[in-house]
Amino acid sequence: MSDLDTHRAALAPLLVKHAKAGILNLIDGQSLPARSGATFATHSPVDDSFIADVARSDAADIDAAAKAAKKAFPAWAALGGEARKKLLHKIADLIVERADEIALCECWDTGQAYKFMSKAALRGADNFRFFADMAPAARDGQSLPTPTHMNVTSRAPMGPVGVITPWNTPFMLSTWKIAPALAAGCTVVHKPAEFSPLTARLLAEICHEAGLPAGVLNLVNGMGEDAGRSLTEHPDIKAIAFVGETKTGSAIMKQGADTLKRVHFELGGKNPVVVFDDADLDRALDAAIFMIYSLNGERCTSSSRLLVQKSIAANFQAKLIERVNKIKVGHPLDPKTEVGPLIHKTHLDKVMSYFDVAKAEGATIAAGGARHGEQGCFVQPTLFTNATRGMAIAQEEIFGPVLTVIPFEDEAEALSIANDVAYGLAGYLWTNDITRALRFSNAMEAGMIWVNSENVRHLPTPFGGVKASGIGRDGGHWSFDFYMEQKNIAIALGTHKITQLGMG
Repeated sequence: MSDLDTHRAALAPLLVKHAKAGILNLIDGQSLPARSGATFATHSPVDDSFIADVARSDAADIDAAAKAAKKAFPAWAALGGEARKKLLHKIADLIVERADEIALCECWDTGQAYKFMSKAALRGADNFRFFADMAPAARDGQSLPTPTHMNVTSRAPMGPVGVITPWNTPFMLSTWKIAPALAAGCTVVHKPAEFSPLTARLLAEICHEAGLPAGVLNLVNGMGEDAGRSLTEHPDIKAIAFVGETKTGSAIMKQGADTLKRVHFELGGKNPVVVFDDADLDRALDAAIFMIYSLNGERCTSSSRLLVQKSIAANFQAKLIERVNKIKVGHPLDPKTEVGPLIHKTHLDKVMSYFDVAKAEGATIAAGGARHGEQGCFVQPTLFTNATRGMAIAQEEIFGPVLTVIPFEDEAEALSIANDVAYGLAGYLWTNDITRALRFSNAMEAGMIWVNSENVRHLPTPFGGVKASGIGRDGGHWSFDFYMEQKNIAIALGTHKITQLGMG
């Protein structure tokens, strides 16, 4: 039996279970349908096969979940950090135990390749362990004395928070938001993307099985215009952590304004990978390909623009075309597959629309540029050449396995092109000139920059973007800065003179 057949056999009973039970909400520790009884169907992008009916929640379900989170908050916030640490490690242990189940469901629900999802599930466990270990010190502050006062700061969890997660690598990104919220002492209402609800349910089940108290994590499925909007407007929800499109982030900010919601957004990107002629070109080629064609190109930090110095452009581009044409597109459960189907027919249509845009703008489709096969949401890995900075393919987030090549003459032009987009999430720089690397990195408008490297995440470091790519930072204590309130207590030292008023 092939690895693909083995994975299919392992997935089959899981699909039967979910199809039979449906994907329910989890509110105050109870599995519940939407109060209205409404559902929507979720289908696999592999072959459009039915997966399950999903609770289509509305304002009533969000209200129940928010009230449950509010009720559970005082006890959870008061629980000692060591106790929260132990519980979050238990969640991580259970994620590891069910990692293959999570990976298989993620592949079928999203179209992501098993090659990457088998690691993404374990990344979710790592996220829980990292923030579990930070939980005992979550409230710690600083001593900031002056000659007249002792200033002592502390942190406290802010209350129930809303987490809205996307459809690309949804399990890992859910843990990336939920783990620090729980470690900080917040309670959570989680609204996953409607295109990929399966593993959000698995995470909720795992947390419940680990012993997380009822109401601490609540799962509410539904559409953005119903459940999502109700969550962002609910007065009991103190903050919204969102990963997704820039346009949606803007809408959430408006919706939360009346209740003064704190917001944290990781939004879109049109990230450049800049390759100078003095770089290690073989490694740069590997990284440029990996950062756009892995995960189906459906990630915010993908390097969707390749800026390559003109002196090496022809040779680099020729090697690039050869490699792109060899990328294996196939069934996501096949461990040899490198690119699986896109998430949904609507997204497939969006990505493919840029093929006509590229031609109309005068760019060349040097590789790919068509649908792959007749069934499912598969698209060929695509490469645009002869592009210029002002083209739509160089400005807009396509969010698929599509790379646009733009040549540059010198460092000044490269920097100008790199910064000439609305986004500023990530950047990748390839050069062996350390002075140039520092100079260029300091001037690049991006929240995260990797030099001579692909995206290698180090959890204590800040993660987030500038411009239209987001607000706030995840990672380490930056996550706690979002989920917690800061307090300063100033204690007078001695009998310092107070200015006297009203003495006549």
